[in-house]
Amino acid sequence: MTLPAPSDGFYWVNEPWGAALRCAALDGVSVHLFTTRALILQPGGAPSDGWTALAASLGVAEPDVVRLKQVHGCAVIPVERGSDEPPPHVRREADVLVSDDPSRAIVVQAADCVPVLLADPVTGLVAAAHAGWRGTAARAVVAAVDALVARGARQADLIAAIGPSIGPCCYEVGEELRDGFRAEGRLEADLSRWFTQEPGAKPHLNLPLANRDQLLAAGLLSANVHACGLCTACHLEVFYSFRREAAQVGRLAAGIRALEPRLAPHQHQRT
Repeated sequence: MTLPAPSDGFYWVNEPWGAALRCAALDGVSVHLFTTRALILQPGGAPSDGWTALAASLGVAEPDVVRLKQVHGCAVIPVERGSDEPPPHVRREADVLVSDDPSRAIVVQAADCVPVLLADPVTGLVAAAHAGWRGTAARAVVAAVDALVARGARQADLIAAIGPSIGPCCYEVGEELRDGFRAEGRLEADLSRWFTQEPGAKPHLNLPLANRDQLLAAGLLSANVHACGLCTACHLEVFYSFRREAAQVGRLAAGIRALEPRLAPHQHQRT
């Protein structure tokens, strides 16, 4: 199988279980990856060979993979060094994880929604965010940035990797989604960028662009925001797509693990 070519510094790697994506900008500041259909993950909290294999790729044991019951919002759960985490079958409701703990990996799952991984090369802090249209309207990635900044990171240092998701080519939506963004207070200038519409056709929503714009508005530098440019619905041989597969769809995972910081957060002087 020929893998589709990603953009913006993303590249393919071969894990023991199959192909995965990484972002070069996150190399050396985190351990991370985006999975493909090659890795079958048991739904819910049940341990499985897939979760064990993912944990190994992230450099931890399976019980040290922290994941969520995702609810399409912007709530944040911290994973702090030395804290006690619930067992894998107990998953808290949220769509963003932030961590300073190199002994645990944080993971979000998606099948068309946007997975975003963030890392701070100075403090070592990392975050993982899940943003479907509701999470994007609620600014889940901004909540992730705010949580990292509250723990000592600076926006200008943060690096973000936007993984595979449904693209504007395939994400035809109803007018009610635009209304949903308006109800969350999003500006018409933003909506005119994120929603495109041909005469006589339904709108198409560009979720990767919306999340990129939100990261830039939150203070990240354009050079530090990377998007792989791969549409899950266009590449069913590699990714899962809820839009294309509905009830039969599996889930992709985006995982990241913190490294030891170059400076402790309290030593990082803000300017």
